[in-house]
Amino acid sequence: MDRLFGTDGVRGVVGSELNPLFIARLAYAIGSYFGEGSRLLVGSDYRYGNNAIKRIVEGSLLLAGLKVYDAGYAPTPAIQYVVKTQGFDGGVMITASHNPPEYSGIKVIGPTGIEIDRDEERVVEEIYWTERFRFASWRSIADRVEEYPYVLDMYVDAVVREVDSERISRRGFKVLVDPANNVGSLTTPRILKRLGAKPIVINGNLDASPARYPEPTPDTLVETARLVKVYGCDIGVAHDGDADRAIFIDSEGRIQWGDRSAPLLIKHLVLNRGERGRVFTGVSSSTIVEDVLKPLGVEVVWLKVGSVDIAHAMRRAGDALCGFEENGGFMYPRHQFVRDGGMSTALFLELLAWENKSASTLFDELPRLYVLKTKYRMSRDQALRVVEFVKEEFKGERMITIDGVKVIHNDYWVLVRPSGTEPLLRVMIEAKSEELARIILERVEKCVKQVVPQ
Repeated sequence: MDRLFGTDGVRGVVGSELNPLFIARLAYAIGSYFGEGSRLLVGSDYRYGNNAIKRIVEGSLLLAGLKVYDAGYAPTPAIQYVVKTQGFDGGVMITASHNPPEYSGIKVIGPTGIEIDRDEERVVEEIYWTERFRFASWRSIADRVEEYPYVLDMYVDAVVREVDSERISRRGFKVLVDPANNVGSLTTPRILKRLGAKPIVINGNLDASPARYPEPTPDTLVETARLVKVYGCDIGVAHDGDADRAIFIDSEGRIQWGDRSAPLLIKHLVLNRGERGRVFTGVSSSTIVEDVLKPLGVEVVWLKVGSVDIAHAMRRAGDALCGFEENGGFMYPRHQFVRDGGMSTALFLELLAWENKSASTLFDELPRLYVLKTKYRMSRDQALRVVEFVKEEFKGERMITIDGVKVIHNDYWVLVRPSGTEPLLRVMIEAKSEELARIILERVEKCVKQVVPQ
């Protein structure tokens, strides 16, 4: 059976891959998985096609005999928090996160607020492909979807409760917020105001036009970073479409990846909040985290790329301090096990309030490596063949092979892995110099050419 779920939910191009027949069948499989009488909360971010997709999903769930509650537009972590705390059996979020504007997707959330795990995904897929749907009798079908307009308030309240709002408020921080014209605009400015900060919001309208690419990267955040300096902000924060990720921009207008902000947040949890535990992250994260946390006695657990796997690993372990991803996802189990852009923002302000240093100063205290990221279009099978050539090219070095291959050397590390959402080979390199990074890339490209001749 072909896989429907990728690294993070089911995604596809609206109208072709995500067509009405596919959506209805998938939703009916989801409804059959949860079972008649289950209570599901449904939300979405703001993308072309999402309203139509949500109507099909909700109608199909009703016809499967479920009780369906509509949360409207909301960040993914808001839906996840309310599912976990309000006794829902699960949830469905309509979003494609950072993918290009022609995409949307469907995330399936379990009762813990975490997306269902890989084994549960396969159960849904089996129902989909074998058509072993559970058909509800007409007497048990609810006649309408219930509105559930409480999600945003519950979520904002929960984030604010988790941090020292008085300490933050005394600093009067000025924060530039770029929610990519999506649902982060509904919550992050509210969180900041409740914490006594002054939010300056750009790209803050709900707007599904394709002009604004929804992934927060150095390429898409050039103007955002410039405005952080223009307005004299203490920090800038940029979200992806569904606001479960937060990329920070320091007071000098420098864009900082998630694997540079996470070590600072983790040090804050340990040194200022007195919390302990292991840190869970994907192999795409920088090895800087090991350098920073080893003196604190904090163990780093390396996992496959993907927030779903990290979240479930933390919950199973029972001793997680936090989890994070280099793309800006940060997971704080005391709040919830999933990545949460609003929670990350509140914690970063608490860090600044505790340390009484600028964000730029804090980031400058971290080791500085040259970062190089690129990608090559190819099939997954081709990407896996490249991985094998890379293993041979770098044999003798320390390797992590749970998701592609990550080669770790004293002066550099390189990760080569197939994308979980697109037909791509992704390559990430960090090195002590640009020259060394280019040399490592040339060695990787030699492997690529053995599979996909240029």
